[in-house]
Amino acid sequence: MLRTIQLTRTNNHALRLAAIAIFTLLMVISSKMSIEIGAVPFTMQVLVVFLSGMVLGSRDGAASQIAYISLIAANLPVDARGLGAAAFFGPTGGYLMGFAVAAFVIGWLVENSQDKVWQRFLAGIIGIAVIYTFGAIVLKIVTGMGWSAAWTNGVAPFIIADLIKALIAATLVEGSRSLLLRNRDNNPL
Repeated sequence: MLRTIQLTRTNNHALRLAAIAIFTLLMVISSKMSIEIGAVPFTMQVLVVFLSGMVLGSRDGAASQIAYISLIAANLPVDARGLGAAAFFGPTGGYLMGFAVAAFVIGWLVENSQDKVWQRFLAGIIGIAVIYTFGAIVLKIVTGMGWSAAWTNGVAPFIIADLIKALIAATLVEGSRSLLLRNRDNNPL
């Protein structure tokens, strides 16, 4: 399913929809792995955003995030705080919107680069910047914080952890891709 492997690029819509659904479910699960640390909780969602873009590619990665956001818009309590649609009007609303854009950007960068861990890691770093940009802007507007406070509360506490998540995602995806290619070469169909 790694979109960066030529053999697995598929027009099989059922397979693509299943992959999108799996990553949507992973977002729901990762939202519940949260630690309240202030205006914005620490979750594992950013790791899933990275993986969705790197594995599914730009369109399907973004589609998985849009599906997740749609569940929240349908007022299902699948966000980190279980607020449903109210989450869009709170301090985390920008981060939610940033997830879809980041997955698209990461997927596009991975699709248009060579297959190296450092390039996937760089795509993850750019994805982090996208998420933080959307998140900090909405955090500032919703809470009335200044830019410095939005940075201190909504960006700074997450930088190290999110860089580690980007490295984990890049390593996992490239390692899996290499393993799949090696198995394909050793076991041709």
